[in-house]
Amino acid sequence: MDFGFGEEDEELRGRARAWLAEHLAGPYEEAVGLGGPGSEHEGVELRRAWEHELGRGGWIGQGWDTPDGAYGNRRLSLTGQVVWAEEYAAARAPARVGHIGENLLAPTLIAYGSPEQQARFLPGIALGEELWCQGYSEPGAGSDLAGIRTTAVRDPGDGLHRVTGQKIWTSLAQDADWCFVLARTEPGSKRHRGLSFLLVRMDQPGRVDVRPIRQMSGTSEFNEVFFDGAVAAEVVGGEGNGWSVAMGLLALERGVSTLVQQIGFAAELERVVGAYVAAGACDPVLRERLVRQWAELRTMRWNALRTLGSADGDPGAPSVAKLLWGGWHRRLGELAVAVRGGAATAGPADWAQETPYELGLDEEQRLFLFTRADTIYGGSDEIQRNIIAERVLGLPKESR
Repeated sequence: MDFGFGEEDEELRGRARAWLAEHLAGPYEEAVGLGGPGSEHEGVELRRAWEHELGRGGWIGQGWDTPDGAYGNRRLSLTGQVVWAEEYAAARAPARVGHIGENLLAPTLIAYGSPEQQARFLPGIALGEELWCQGYSEPGAGSDLAGIRTTAVRDPGDGLHRVTGQKIWTSLAQDADWCFVLARTEPGSKRHRGLSFLLVRMDQPGRVDVRPIRQMSGTSEFNEVFFDGAVAAEVVGGEGNGWSVAMGLLALERGVSTLVQQIGFAAELERVVGAYVAAGACDPVLRERLVRQWAELRTMRWNALRTLGSADGDPGAPSVAKLLWGGWHRRLGELAVAVRGGAATAGPADWAQETPYELGLDEEQRLFLFTRADTIYGGSDEIQRNIIAERVLGLPKESR
């Protein structure tokens, strides 16, 4: 595929740039630059209002496989979606809090959900009115997702499932309206059998308990969530078919969002290079590492474009992409503190304070601490290599 930008793309670029300049003003001027890795706590309420603004402008759900304007969103070509992402990043628009609903749940509902489920949930996502979180990982079932123990029992009275169990590392759970939950609906079932993909409302006092997990960076974007008989409003893909739906969602997780992520990476790299130049450093080793980071980022972009332009798709592409960017971002975090030398190890005067987000870390320190998790969350490197080995290369399964 020739991934070039045509006249329509450039016309869109002008419209997107003008819209962002007009709307990132007034009350939203304070939202510029908020959020991002390690800073998800910043301006959550303002960024949530920004989701409504994006929804009113039709900028949510551009890549959904639905008719143009069906849910108040505009359909864009692949190149058009990249144009929007580039302009969004260039304007330093706030980090999205609706990512999980737009890029994970919505495509899954389009692929596996009923027309009624699509009509119920897609408009709320497209208008930025309903935020979602993902209930997959558990304390004993993170990378090994098939080992989940959260259960859901159908109530014979109303026919709805009651969910009981614990999920962990649930991003944005403290702000989400809904959670899609993978739970065991067949008693006695094991591994990937007997699972269902459920939609659970978060506002159920006494039945859903969200407890933030404070990290060493001082932020708490991850949470543990406890379900105690929480009502599941819907089952997506049919009862017992949860594993297929869950795996389908993971396959849909990458895509243009990978390119959006790389645009943010480029801005972070530029900041680190700027710090190196400002320090008047002449360390040839650090210089070589910075050049390598730049070259690897360009390579990741070309790989992402190649993958997106593949007509037949590549079953190993999501795992390859995760391996590439996870390691790259972690190395960038290391570089961020390395270019500052000993000054990067200096913390605030009082490390013992208990107020969240008040550790006094600067951007480079926060980047370093956050990126320690890049090769773990979203599927660890070991899991990604197993997927490539078994599902792409056809190697024997790893012995248990």
